[in-house]
This record gives sequence, structure tokens and C-alpha cells, in this order.
Amino acid sequence: YHLTTTAKRIMIIVCHVDSLLKDRGYRSRRQLALEVGMSPWALGFLARNKYKAVSFKTVKKLCAALDCQPGDIFTLQET
Repeated sequence: YHLTTTAKRIMIIVCHVDSLLKDRGYRSRRQLALEVGMSPWALGFLARNKYKAVSFKTVKKLCAALDCQPGDIFTLQET
């Protein structure tokens, strides 16, 4: 998802679910998706940075499953 700031910089939100799930011992996105109540398709979209919006409820579930903070899952990067 792209954000434009007033200084005309383009910022993107990058999802780090794939690296976190491997670090936490998950075998697949599917395993994590089923644990948090998401479809594997939706988690795949999120992991590939194709989602436009994610609910706080979903972020909370991902954080609980991955034992992390929202800032570990998502970061802002300037393009």
C-alpha cells in the first residue's frame, strides 16, 4: 500500500509475515492463517503486500500468534 506525504515522498507499508513465521517455527502461511482465523489466500495477499487494509483485530491475532508487536510485522519504507 502506498502513502504519499506532503513532501512528495512515497512511502510503502511492507509486511514481514513470511520472515516472522519462519523464525517462530511455522511450517507455512497456511498453518499460521488457520491458527489466526484467516484464509490462506488472505494471508498470502497480506504477505505479498497486496492488501489495502488490515483490521486491528487481524493485526492483534497475528501479533499474538507470532509473539511480536505490530511494528515487527509492518514497516514503512521510502521508495
